[in-house]
Amino acid sequence: MVLKRLIIEMGMGVDQHGQEPTVAAARAVRNAIAHNALPGVWEVAGLSHPNEMIVEVQVAVPYPEKVREEEVLAVLPFGRKSLKVEFGGMVVQGRAIAELNDKNDEMLVAIASVTVLVETNQ
Repeated sequence: MVLKRLIIEMGMGVDQHGQEPTVAAARAVRNAIAHNALPGVWEVAGLSHPNEMIVEVQVAVPYPEKVREEEVLAVLPFGRKSLKVEFGGMVVQGRAIAELNDKNDEMLVAIASVTVLVETNQ
């Protein structure tokens, strides 16, 4: 079997309050898949169920060691999922608001790519 890329989508996510890299990363993945329909998975690739897709996610975010991977992958409804988290994204100075449980004035920005691959005989 040969893996072939069918779709690559990019997204951005921000956690303005709370300083949670997991929140920013999950929002970036959600943004990447928010406006997709995947009829090619059935009509072109011939899969019988969306869980047959292979979905590779790459996220660049500040404080990658704090990302809870299972929460980021939970954003994806289907597929055999994997996640690679790396340092990147951006830290932007915002405003700390006590009522929002801010630890500091950082806003965390994450960037994500979501790649859908299918197995083929060719």
